[in-house]
Amino acid sequence: MTYAYRRAFAIILAVLLGIFAGCSGSNEVPTPAAEQPSDTNSQAGSTQGSASSATGEPSPGESRENPAPSATTPAKLGNVTAVRLADFRSGWVGGKGWIARTDDAGKSWRVQHQVEGAVEQVFALNHQLAWATVARDGAVDGERLLYHTKDGGKHWSLVGKVPQPGFLHFVSGQEGFVAHSRTTDGGKTWKQLPVPKQLTGDAYFHDKANGWAVTQENGVFQVMRTVDGGQSWSAVMKRETVAPLSGAVIRSAGKDDAWIQCIGGYGMNQTSYSLFHTTDGGRHWQTVIAKSTAGGGPAPGFPANYPGGPTIDGSAPGPLYVVNPDIAFMGGRCMACDLPNTIGWTKDGGKTLEKGTESFPGYGDMLLAFEDGNKGWLICSDSKEPTVMYTTVDGGKHWAKAHVFD
Repeated sequence: MTYAYRRAFAIILAVLLGIFAGCSGSNEVPTPAAEQPSDTNSQAGSTQGSASSATGEPSPGESRENPAPSATTPAKLGNVTAVRLADFRSGWVGGKGWIARTDDAGKSWRVQHQVEGAVEQVFALNHQLAWATVARDGAVDGERLLYHTKDGGKHWSLVGKVPQPGFLHFVSGQEGFVAHSRTTDGGKTWKQLPVPKQLTGDAYFHDKANGWAVTQENGVFQVMRTVDGGQSWSAVMKRETVAPLSGAVIRSAGKDDAWIQCIGGYGMNQTSYSLFHTTDGGRHWQTVIAKSTAGGGPAPGFPANYPGGPTIDGSAPGPLYVVNPDIAFMGGRCMACDLPNTIGWTKDGGKTLEKGTESFPGYGDMLLAFEDGNKGWLICSDSKEPTVMYTTVDGGKHWAKAHVFD
C-alpha cells in the first residue's frame, strides 16, 4: 500500500506541475522588436497624412519612440552618412535606416530612431533640439522627409518634408533654412525665397534677411549678396574663370561673414577648387585655398598659368566645416591614394592655412564636425571596410580612433 500511495502521489504532483507550467507560459510577454516602418512606395503620391496612416509612419507632429538597444550592447550601425555634434561629447550620426546618439565622444552609440531610407543630414541647435533629413527609399522626385526631436532624441517625430537638398540649419526652434527655402514652424511648411538667375550650386541664407549665392555667365562667376531676404541682389565679387564652375558650397558664421567654395573642372580623379572668405559683407575677400590640378585645370577665378596655392593636401575638396568667422576646417581627398583623407584648417580667417600630418583610409563619405578650434570629430567610410570615427582635442594635429561602426 505504501508503494501504491507513493506512486499515486508522484503522478498527481507531475500533473499539477504540468498545469502550472502551462499557465506560466501563457502569461509570458515577448520582448518587443524594434519598429520597422513599412514599404510605402505606392503611397508616394498621396498626402502626408494618408500615407502615414496607411503605412505606420507617424504623421507630422506625432511623436513615436522606437525601442533602442541596451546601452551596454554595441549597436550594429553600418556606414555613417551624416553627423552633427552638440558638443565634443554629445552628438548624432545617421545612416541607412537609423539615427544614433553618443554622450561619450563617440565611444558608444545608442540607436534612437529607425527610418525608411538614408539619413542625409543632421542638424543640432543644442543638446535637445535636432533635425534629420531622410531620403526615403523609392521616393519620387527626390523627396526628403524631416524628423525632429525636442528632448535630445528620446522621441523623434516626422514633422514634414524638406523642399530642397541644400544645407539644413536652424537659428531657433521654429526658424530654419535649406538652400533658399525658409520655415517658421519648425519644418512643417516652407516658403521659397527669391534667388538670382544663372545660379550655381545652392544659395545660402544666414537669416531671413542676409543671403549669399554664386552665379556664372560668359566665363565670369559672381558672388551675390542680399540683405532684404532675396528681394534684391548685388554682386560683391566677380572673377573670370578658365573653365565653368561645376558647383559651389556656401557657409556663413555671421550676417557679414561668408565662406565661398567654388568647384572647377575635374579629371583623372582630380578636381580644381577655390575657397574665398569675407567678414565685411563682401567688400574685401581673402583667398583661403586656390587648388589647381593637372586633371581639373587652374583654380576657379585664377588664370591658366596660375600654379596654385595656398592649398592643403589632396587632389579634390572634402567637407567644409565653419566654426566661426576665424576658424574653419577643410577636408582634402585623393582618390588615387592608399590613404585618401586629409585635414587642413585656418584659425585666422584664412590669412594662413595649416595642414594636418595624418592621412586616413576610406573611399566613401568623409564627414567633419567641430565644437571649437580644438575639439572635433572625423568620420571616414568605405564600401568594403567599416566606418571609423576619430577625435581630436588639439585642432586636428593629432587624432585618436574613437569607434568602429561594424
